Amino acid sequence: MKLYSRENYLKKIRGFYHADDIIKVITGVRRCGKSSLMTTIAEEIKKSGVSEGNIIYIDLDLRPNKGIKTADQLESLILEKGTATGMKYLFVDEIQNVKGFEEVINGFRTEGGWSIFITGSNSYLLSGELVTKLTGRYIEFEMFPLSFEEYEGMKRFYGKEINQNPMLELNAYITESGFPRTMFFDSLADKRRYVAGVIGEIFEKDIRKRVKIRSRETFESVMRFVINNFGATTSLRNICDELRKNGIAVAFNTVSRYVKALVDAKILYECPRFDLQSKRSLKGDKKYYLSDLGFFFAENSDNRINYGPVLENIVFVYARSHDYSVSVGRIGKLECDFILRDIDLSYSYVQVAYTVANSRETEDREYRSLESIRDNYPKYVMTTDYLLQNRSGIANVNLIDFISSGKLF
Repeated sequence: MKLYSRENYLKKIRGFYHADDIIKVITGVRRCGKSSLMTTIAEEIKKSGVSEGNIIYIDLDLRPNKGIKTADQLESLILEKGTATGMKYLFVDEIQNVKGFEEVINGFRTEGGWSIFITGSNSYLLSGELVTKLTGRYIEFEMFPLSFEEYEGMKRFYGKEINQNPMLELNAYITESGFPRTMFFDSLADKRRYVAGVIGEIFEKDIRKRVKIRSRETFESVMRFVINNFGATTSLRNICDELRKNGIAVAFNTVSRYVKALVDAKILYECPRFDLQSKRSLKGDKKYYLSDLGFFFAENSDNRINYGPVLENIVFVYARSHDYSVSVGRIGKLECDFILRDIDLSYSYVQVAYTVANSRETEDREYRSLESIRDNYPKYVMTTDYLLQNRSGIANVNLIDFISSGKLF
């Protein structure tokens, strides 16, 4: 089957296709499309004139490769497949399955003549050995499930029907999930079973193998609580207290360890808080967003959409997928939903709301925090409204139009 090209990620990596001194590391939550992206890269390299024999693709999740667990086994397999002369292009999928892979990969990089691409589904890939041994010799490209723009693009690519009502199409994206495979299931129930299966796979392959879980029931209670409260300001202490109210006694350190495991597995993303007056990061309360909203709906049978946190989550992931760093801003007693910083260290400020058209009070609430920021960086109020009004130099933009066009802040 022909693959849909995730151009937002391909354009970031193309300049490094032939760099044999830099390891290209593609990270992201399981099933977000990393394998398909690497296959697309391999196809583009082949179309550029590289012989198929110079392209070595190893998927360590496939049954024939399940036995590859040690560095020596991995090295032997690469040498067995990489017999062609000239520059070789090595792709290794889910490389964290091999203990000590760092020495092997670094050895081929040092040897030269190998352009190396690797993927991994959790933050352990970029911890410990890889960081200490390969600092400055790799580049991470973080991948997310489909953005709304990609969701519609993939639908067009595979001839799927797109609802002409933008709000209904956005609702479908929210409730169906952005995992690419779900697009090929017809029923909503099947899509959610698939996402629930992804959660189970992440637990077995990315969490339980690396984190001591004494009680799976307690772990799942912590996971459900954080998933169900995505986008809300919370603290680890608050999670402990709320679980105890429901009869689940859990230690603070255990909650901390479990939440970190969910972040490392890229189910959750932590959004830090930043004080714009003191120019310092704030400790304590944080917000957590989901790498995909499908995780929420797979854990809940209710199809109603709470647009406040949902739209925030969409903007958060959209900004991260376009390489912005994201934090929540505090200005005195006011709060700005997001402070975005791009790779050029330029800032922008974003408030997200379903609508500001209902009342002057709602409009004032969303604009007030941005109006109190005394710099000239761009400021946005993003809503689903189509009757837009700018105020105090702040751009009121339609969120659906913005994220479906691939615009930058």
